[in-house]
Amino acid sequence: MPNSQVVHIIDDDADVRQSLAFLLSTAGLPVQLHESAVAFLKNLPKAQDGCIVTDVRMPEMDGLELQRRLVEARNTMPVIVITGHGDIALAVEAMKAGAVDFIEKPFDDEVLLTAIRSALARSSSDRERGARAAEIRSRLALLSERERQVLDGLVAGKANKVIAYDLGISARTVEIYRANVMTKMQADSLSTLVRMVLLEGNSADEGGRLR
Repeated sequence: MPNSQVVHIIDDDADVRQSLAFLLSTAGLPVQLHESAVAFLKNLPKAQDGCIVTDVRMPEMDGLELQRRLVEARNTMPVIVITGHGDIALAVEAMKAGAVDFIEKPFDDEVLLTAIRSALARSSSDRERGARAAEIRSRLALLSERERQVLDGLVAGKANKVIAYDLGISARTVEIYRANVMTKMQADSLSTLVRMVLLEGNSADEGGRLR
């Protein structure tokens, strides 16, 4: 787990917060405590990346509303909801809204720790994928309009001569543009180029829903 990742504990019960902080700290996991969902959201812009562990029932704002607010803010930190026996329906709703897991009280310490480690690994993976997609977008921005048209044709699986016909240029000219695209995108093969474009596209789709 990257050192910059933190487990954000959100619970209105001070004893629960301290108990969870002790458990996670003993397991070597950095922790930040928040007394309410409202307090956490106020600090969200400067909150360290990681994951969120929140009770589902809290005054002012419950865990379900918190999850909705995080989606609206396009924040992608994984959320684990802690729920009482009678709150399963709320927990399921939270998962439909984007929470990655829910843990029923009373829970086994190892069950919670396993869920948290999984969420942190997911958060790290998402961040790395996002950084890679951003790098690809910066390369795409270097392409001219014609180079982008040739790239679109290549990603669509079209042969050079088909792209040439569609664009009204010669196949030789397409080859030149194709070489320029490969250079600017820093792709050593057509398959690498296609993977780059698909990664950027998938990231953009996810961004529209979550970020």
